[in-house]
Amino acid sequence: MDIEKVTEQVERQNTTIKQIMAELEKVIVGQKRLIENLMIGLLCNGHLLLEGLPGLAKTTAIKTLAATINTSFQRIQFTPDLLPADILGTQVFRPDTGRFEIRKGPIFHNIILADEINRAPAKVQSALLEAMQEYQVTIGQETFKLGKPFMVLATQNPIEQEGTYPLPEAQTDRFMLKLKVGYPSEAEEKEIMKRVYDGVTEVSCSATEFSAIEAAREVADKIHMEDKVTDYIIKIVQATRDSKQTGLDIAHLISYGASPRASIYLGKTAKAHALINSRAYVTPQDVKYMAPAVLRHRVILSYEAEAEGVTSDDIVSMLLERIEVP
Repeated sequence: MDIEKVTEQVERQNTTIKQIMAELEKVIVGQKRLIENLMIGLLCNGHLLLEGLPGLAKTTAIKTLAATINTSFQRIQFTPDLLPADILGTQVFRPDTGRFEIRKGPIFHNIILADEINRAPAKVQSALLEAMQEYQVTIGQETFKLGKPFMVLATQNPIEQEGTYPLPEAQTDRFMLKLKVGYPSEAEEKEIMKRVYDGVTEVSCSATEFSAIEAAREVADKIHMEDKVTDYIIKIVQATRDSKQTGLDIAHLISYGASPRASIYLGKTAKAHALINSRAYVTPQDVKYMAPAVLRHRVILSYEAEAEGVTSDDIVSMLLERIEVP
């Protein structure tokens, strides 16, 4: 497709994107990277996992994102006693008809906030697998398609916190991005206090029609990506499986590298990042910017890495430094 035509479409869609991001900034103080990544998740129709200590506005960020789009929203509080049926729904016997009927659960909404997802055991977390991958839910003998859009935005407290269960690898791999939420600066904390006292919440956000998001998604798919950028993405992902090719001796720190989903998502999110920055083409900088969020939960560390205090973010930054930028 003609790059000039795509550039025109990018500029047109950028108005919608900037509008949604401005609404998010009304409630979320600072956290520029988090806001950008929430927008990228929305443009790529990907599920997001937000990790941070309690009280860092993870839930507020997700509720605000949901408030900026005119779709249905449901918050599910994950607890140790939650059952899969509490999320998906169940068959209920009706004595008057002598039949079972299906009562759908809260998963049948467009945007799902899975709050503190790692407070529920693996059986409950696994209830989301089919919904997140196939966009459908099976209850008893019946399978139901989920509506569009369908996004799971989950929050979790770091695993060191008491009363948490680690997410299974199959579950974490279905999240397109894992975003880390950090502490605010002094000035940001002062602004947070001011906005809370002034009663600023997600209710004050104006909503954008979902059709406008769909139009932006179509343009994101048209963003041009050179073969050499695609090769760069593949080199990064391959290096998580075999680091010797980069000349780094870190194989002992990695138990498992990233799956092919990482390559797919890194390409998609790099395109969305280019769109947010008003470009009709992907640069290696887009790839570098998105790599930590796409890879940090897909690089499984060894016991040695944990003993040495090495994080998956450290490994990703080491690889990015070593791999030649095209």
